[in-house]
Amino acid sequence: MQNGKINKIWKLLETVPDPEIPVISVIDLGVIRDITVKNNYYKITITPTYSGCPAMKTIQDDIKTCLKKNNINNFDFIIKYSPAWTTDWMSKRTKDKLLKYGISPPSDITICPQCKSKNTKLVSEFGATACKAFYKCLDCLEPFESFKCI
Repeated sequence: MQNGKINKIWKLLETVPDPEIPVISVIDLGVIRDITVKNNYYKITITPTYSGCPAMKTIQDDIKTCLKKNNINNFDFIIKYSPAWTTDWMSKRTKDKLLKYGISPPSDITICPQCKSKNTKLVSEFGATACKAFYKCLDCLEPFESFKCI
């Protein structure tokens, strides 16, 4: 019975988009580490992408909205910093979603999401968010962001 309740929460959280990259969910991102239930009360463990991530409050608010909309009001968050989040927690499916969306996924080799060229140049260590860098493709000349390996 409890597994069914926990599975329902996991399924609901798959619908909560990352506030900075809406094509992936908070589950895809890998920040939801664990969900437990005891006496019909849920504990949702979250690991921020980094300790100062400005999206954490929005992620929590969006999760609250999703759960409450589905009549789940008995939950709390545990913020866990160790082990630290890493891009290794992102699945290949998640990285494919990023590439299709136009963001080069975290990798040792930065590829252009438009033409798939590996002939790219770092323009700035910082993109629109701290977790991304700004690149230019030297083949198709398109600018793009790349998710940093963390």
